[in-house]
Amino acid sequence: MTILVDTPMWPAHGRLWSHLVSDASLDELHAFAERAGIPRRAFDLDHYDVAEESLERLIAAGARRVSSGELTRALIASGLRVRAKDRPGRGTHPGR
Repeated sequence: MTILVDTPMWPAHGRLWSHLVSDASLDELHAFAERAGIPRRAFDLDHYDVAEESLERLIAAGARRVSSGELTRALIASGLRVRAKDRPGRGTHPGR
């Protein structure tokens, strides 16, 4: 099981954002986020939105930095992905 974080590229609220996911389970993702001090409100159905300034701290805590494409492929392969069309009236990025 691996926690993945992609390159910060989603602008919102005056900063860039990344996505943090698990390639295996939401329980693993939530446990990692809690240990890393990421608030539950940052969770968006299948990922956490994390600010660019958190990236190095998350990597030091064990997250593996990947491209957005690799993160998406891993999320789909895990069966955890929630497609944009299946999101109840929500966007996919922190600027919603």
